[in-house]
Amino acid sequence: MGRVVSYFAAALVRPRRGWVAAELDLDEIEDADAAADLLREVEPDADLALLFVEADDEYLVVLRLDGGDELRVFGSDASFADESRVGAALLVDLEEADVPAADDDDEESDVMSQPVGDTDLLADVGVSARDLLALCAHEGMLPSDVMLEISRKVGAADALTELRGE
Repeated sequence: MGRVVSYFAAALVRPRRGWVAAELDLDEIEDADAAADLLREVEPDADLALLFVEADDEYLVVLRLDGGDELRVFGSDASFADESRVGAALLVDLEEADVPAADDDDEESDVMSQPVGDTDLLADVGVSARDLLALCAHEGMLPSDVMLEISRKVGAADALTELRGE
């Protein structure tokens, strides 16, 4: 299953007030449901829980749980599943993402990645499908940059930067 891929997995969970951040070890997970179980353990009563997995400055996966239920997953590039056991566990069974049509003068329209999963998983918290795809496709923007930008939009940037020691 490809090469060894380094990753950083950041859980951002919102209990009744504020955000709680924790780094998760995904080395032993078998699938996205197992990752969701680890996410639930961070704050079992959280109304919103997000897990960001960034790998090798190349791939980003976002998992979302609402109220501990209904798992939704987005991956910036399906090839992460071929590159890593963690990628395969998180992205298995996801279908190609429904990518909104790009404008002809949209510079990001010729990106080689193949997003998978639910592009709308953050729409209700300020990151539309189009915005998510544009962030992932923006030239020069690393997955860690995308993760930080999303956390800013949802109000969790302070928790993430503290977790990362920035």
